[in-house]
Amino acid sequence: MLRGVTAFLATALAALWSAPGQAQAPSVESFYRGKTVTVTIGYGVGGSDDLWARLIARHLGRHIPGQPLVVPQNLPGAGSLVAANQVYNVAAKDGTIIGVINRGVPFEAVLGGGGVQFDPRKFNWLGSPDSDVIVAYVRTDAPIKHVSELREKELIVAATGSGADSQTYPQVLARLFGWKLRIVQGYPGSREMNLAVERNEAHGTFISYDTAAREPTFTDGTRRLMLQGAMTPDERMKDVPTLAGLAQSEAEQRAVDFFLLRAGMGRPFVVAPGVPPDRLTALREGFAAALRDPELIEESKKLRLNISYVPPDILQGLVDKAYGADADTLERVRKAMR
Repeated sequence: MLRGVTAFLATALAALWSAPGQAQAPSVESFYRGKTVTVTIGYGVGGSDDLWARLIARHLGRHIPGQPLVVPQNLPGAGSLVAANQVYNVAAKDGTIIGVINRGVPFEAVLGGGGVQFDPRKFNWLGSPDSDVIVAYVRTDAPIKHVSELREKELIVAATGSGADSQTYPQVLARLFGWKLRIVQGYPGSREMNLAVERNEAHGTFISYDTAAREPTFTDGTRRLMLQGAMTPDERMKDVPTLAGLAQSEAEQRAVDFFLLRAGMGRPFVVAPGVPPDRLTALREGFAAALRDPELIEESKKLRLNISYVPPDILQGLVDKAYGADADTLERVRKAMR
């Protein structure tokens, strides 16, 4: 009996002596209470990525334990590559910084893109609020009326930068299929690209369908959809040509399939490696819950944003699949993108 009491007291004293040097980590709720979470948006103001980020920022805090203030902040540059590098390398890794990056940026590293300072396999994905389709959105008076003419006539398209869909889609399609697409890059986002088309600096641009559909030009007869970047037609535009049937060999088809992995990424929301697991779980669960929030859903309808949640494991799987591609396919796509 005495031996048992002695052992109990020794254990208790040991716990007391070690307590000051082994303070427990704060709970998720206590950590986030009174904190500010920043959503770093890799684009300028006004485009679909910016609208999505701001919409989610307005509602996300209610679904994170401790209900932190969530603030959007634009950091445009190089098709969101600047934001991706910032979130991965510079931003705090405590769960207070979220990044919104372009769907193509995670594939830049495996394809040898310049300026990449991160390993996309180590990013922590929160998910995507939608899985929109990229389209070629052109002036109705453009010299090209059908994609089949692109082998003979030139189409000038506005773009942002490396890794962004507006740059990557026309570049890859030009090199894989010999299309005459001349790219004018350097625009901060979709708003500026659409203004460039309005001023006739370019015949069109490659942007998401949702972005195109919000433009007044979508219904006033001055623009049209020439191509959708998908293998099967989106129900919203069944009569618009897809990428299906354009490949002329199995090798070309594998290259197109690899390239279209980006389409499944939607609009990725990420946090840096090293975020504590319990906070990462809270952010992921909060992100998914926000997209089920009736207030967010109602607001998304007013903004004409279509919710189509893509969970983090799907995003991770697409990135992992890219790193598992055969060498010939990677080389073919690299040449098309560089």
